[in-house]
Amino acid sequence: MYETWPAEAAPPPLAGDDPVVFNAEVRPNRSLPNTGFYVLMGAIALVSFTAGIAFMMAGAWPVLGFFGLDVLLVWLAFRISYRDGRRLETIEITRREIRVGRRYPTGHQTWFRLPSAWTRVALAGTGEPDVQAQLTAMGKTLIIGAMLSPKERESLAAAVGEALDKARRSDAGPSAQESGGGALA
Repeated sequence: MYETWPAEAAPPPLAGDDPVVFNAEVRPNRSLPNTGFYVLMGAIALVSFTAGIAFMMAGAWPVLGFFGLDVLLVWLAFRISYRDGRRLETIEITRREIRVGRRYPTGHQTWFRLPSAWTRVALAGTGEPDVQAQLTAMGKTLIIGAMLSPKERESLAAAVGEALDKARRSDAGPSAQESGGGALA
C-alpha cells in the first residue's frame, strides 16, 4: 500500500525564475471519432429497427422494444466512454519541483507538488500488463500515466526520468560544474 501525495485544489503558481524543463499532457486514447460514432449508431439503429419490424410482423411485437433498448444501452455506453475521455494529466518539471495536475471528467482538478531534488522515478512490474510509473519522494508515491498502455507508461517513466536528470543538472549551475571535484573527508 502506498501513501499518496497530498493534493491541492488550485494549480501551483509558476515562479518567474524557474523555467519549465518538461511539460507533458497525458490523455486516454479515443479510437472512434465523433463522425465514426454517429455512423456506427446509425447502422446499429437501422439494423435493430429492421430486425424489430421483422419480428413485429411475425407476431413477436415485444421484441421491437428490446431492440430499441439495445440501441439505447449501446449509445449510453459510448457516452460514458467519451465522458471518461475528458480526463487529463499534466506533468511539469522545473528545476525546483514537479507539478502533476489531474482533471477528472467532472471538471474537478487536483494538483500534486513534489520536490525535484528528492523525487525518484520508478517502474513497478516492468514488462507486465499492470506496470506502474511512479514518482516517489520522502516515503510517498504518486502513480502517473495510469490511463496509458503498459509500453506508453514505460516510455513516460523514461521521459520523466531524463527530464528530472536534466532539471537536476541545471540546478547545479556553472559554479558547481566548474569547481571540479573535491576531496571527501
